[in-house]
Amino acid sequence: MSPRRADPRLRTSLIDAAARLLATEGPQALSTRRIARESGSSTMAVYTHFSGIGGLVHAMVREGFARLEEHLSQVRFTDDPVCDLALLGRAFRANATRNEHLYPVMFGGCSVAGFSLSEEDRQHGRYTLRHVSTCVHRCVASTRFDSADPELVAHRLWISVHGLTTLQLGSYLIPPYDGDRCFEDQLIALMVGCGDTPEDARRSVMASAERMPAPDDVEGLPC
Repeated sequence: MSPRRADPRLRTSLIDAAARLLATEGPQALSTRRIARESGSSTMAVYTHFSGIGGLVHAMVREGFARLEEHLSQVRFTDDPVCDLALLGRAFRANATRNEHLYPVMFGGCSVAGFSLSEEDRQHGRYTLRHVSTCVHRCVASTRFDSADPELVAHRLWISVHGLTTLQLGSYLIPPYDGDRCFEDQLIALMVGCGDTPEDARRSVMASAERMPAPDDVEGLPC
């Protein structure tokens, strides 16, 4: 008789349960017993899938970026690269909103009772930036953006959207300047700052909003 294969759905459930505990109660809540109870499994499952809490922490980082990659990779490029770039920003923010329990772990904001993120963990998610870099190259080539180092511009955009997203998830924004209002203004300002005209930037950003799925469509991704 062949050995039973580990259930991938249980693995995901354990990651989500651990990340939610970490986000809501802090590192002290992260024990194999508590994670097992929250996920409806056994403590053995944590060891079977991750060899313990340390492996689970590393898995949270990778799962978070895998979900971000899924969102970003669904953006299909069109003949309007600025619209595509704005849509990548929307996809980034949508992923963070849907997975806000994983977001702090992805970017090194949490350490877990002696299991601080390794340098490998901190560098892991860099592969997701390639979507932005590729799109910036297209914006420069189309002359919508000024001639510049596309990689540096991509980092500028990444830093800006990450900063706003972090403030929004932490409830640091002051009404009436909520996440939506600030984000729409930010997208236009970023495109203009890269060399686009205010009129063209506004048109492309508005078009990108029309390409996003409805907020309650949790299965829908930008296309």
